[in-house]
Amino acid sequence: MSTDVLDVVNKVVPESETRPDVSHDDGDRERFAHYVQKDKITESAVTGNPVIALCGKVWVPNRDPNKFPVCPECKKIYEELMG
Repeated sequence: MSTDVLDVVNKVVPESETRPDVSHDDGDRERFAHYVQKDKITESAVTGNPVIALCGKVWVPNRDPNKFPVCPECKKIYEELMG
């Protein structure tokens, strides 16, 4: 995911519009790279606190997102915001 995409998401998605999903689903979200506010990624790297993706996935990033396809739900939400 490019830095430009994260910068735009950071500017248009206030924290109040994230929807945490703490349910234990079938694990599909583990196979994708997710859109997250850029400053939250940096904060998580320093503090170890979890981040919240546009789709609501909550986790502590520890993998290279470039090795995974973009989460379809994050992508749809992002495109609607940029609409």
